[in-house]
Amino acid sequence: MAVKDSSRLRIGMIGAGGVAARHAQVLTGFPDARVVAIGDLDAARATALADTCGAKAYADPGKMLDDEKPDAVYICVPPFAHGLPELACVSRGIPFFVEKPLSVELAVAEQIEAAVRDAGLITATGYHWRYSDIVTEAAQILAEHCPRVVIGSWLDKVPPVPWWVQRDRSGGQVVEQLTHVLDLLRALVGEVQSVQASSSRAPRPEHPDSDIDDVTVATLQMVEGALGTLTASSLLRHKHRAGLEIIADGLALDLTETELRISTNTSPVTRFPGNDPKFDVDRAFVDAVSGRGDDVRAPYAEALQTHRLGLAIAESAATGRPVSLTPGRQPDPTQR
Repeated sequence: MAVKDSSRLRIGMIGAGGVAARHAQVLTGFPDARVVAIGDLDAARATALADTCGAKAYADPGKMLDDEKPDAVYICVPPFAHGLPELACVSRGIPFFVEKPLSVELAVAEQIEAAVRDAGLITATGYHWRYSDIVTEAAQILAEHCPRVVIGSWLDKVPPVPWWVQRDRSGGQVVEQLTHVLDLLRALVGEVQSVQASSSRAPRPEHPDSDIDDVTVATLQMVEGALGTLTASSLLRHKHRAGLEIIADGLALDLTETELRISTNTSPVTRFPGNDPKFDVDRAFVDAVSGRGDDVRAPYAEALQTHRLGLAIAESAATGRPVSLTPGRQPDPTQR
């Protein structure tokens, strides 16, 4: 259901936080698109963002959709707020781009995916790492070298939003933050067959309301036979590392958002991105909705597979039991 006229694509945004502001900045630079409206329950925040891009502010996102009738919508809300915005777009036949993670509860994401599929809508998600040219290069290398070991990590600080440390609002670090690494793992190494995870948390005076784990470690069995480990921690005061190491016979790849190191001997080669994935992910969505392209690399259904993996790790950490990701077996959200 692409828009196929020559007018500028009219875009609405639901959510007016920092990620929404980043997308708005990119979109206002496109000659064939314009942000026409910002909807956020916080009217002051909606107005502040709308003023930066010449848009109209709404405190009621549903009214925004009905009044403005945008050609496409960006949904940039916290994890716990997903569900109603997506279904509101589906009911009106509006293509949407949604930021990760898709939800806190799996049932919400499953309902949205089914509705999108029935409606035949164009969707995209915020897994922008898939657009990096160094990720493309890594994929080309791995096409000729079978991965045997994968080591992923996200070692970081607690983000400065109060909902992040509350499990029922963010889903925890694995669901909300490590998800980029999980998506990269799926894109480069393939699907995960089973996970076994452990986690721990300790009282932190600076986050007295926290009930999420501050350390999680998981082991993975991949469908194609590779083995993996994942480590996530929010104990630091800075972002130390987020990325993947992939080992094949005679090859080691070390990949982060900003660098790819290729090691086949004692003199590794280092590559740096030659493009801006955060620009390209928006460009691909606008082109798809406008009927000028077909390069959406993580539509909603694909992103749901990554979300299931994050929820499976969270379930295993909570129960101490391995979790299988075989077809028909879904993670149990009550065990997080």
